[in-house]
Amino acid sequence: MDRKYLLSALGYGLLGLLFGIYMAHSHDYVQHVTHAHIMLLGFVVSFVYAVCHKLWLVTPDSLAAPQYWLHQLGTLAVLVSMFLYYGGYMGMEMLAPVLALASLAVVLALVMIKVMVIRATRKA
Repeated sequence: MDRKYLLSALGYGLLGLLFGIYMAHSHDYVQHVTHAHIMLLGFVVSFVYAVCHKLWLVTPDSLAAPQYWLHQLGTLAVLVSMFLYYGGYMGMEMLAPVLALASLAVVLALVMIKVMVIRATRKA
């Protein structure tokens, strides 16, 4: 799972950097909040999860795959929703329920990895 998270993190990092370069080149910074969330929620959090899996979660856990997909789907939903909102393509009245559910998915994924780390370190 560490490899999946690392590759996901690097993908988000590349996307975020290219998006930032595009904003700088176009002098249009309306999507700066989306850019920040790509880098933080996508790149940084996924990278931290990769490190957790590499260092502490070396034995398989039944929560690992569901936690990975919950984080990825929640993150993608947050990022797409933010892009649509800040780009003026959709209003918050339509996106609020999606953002709420996606945010809860990301929080639940964090709770799940905390449970896995507690289980793994308690056995050690």
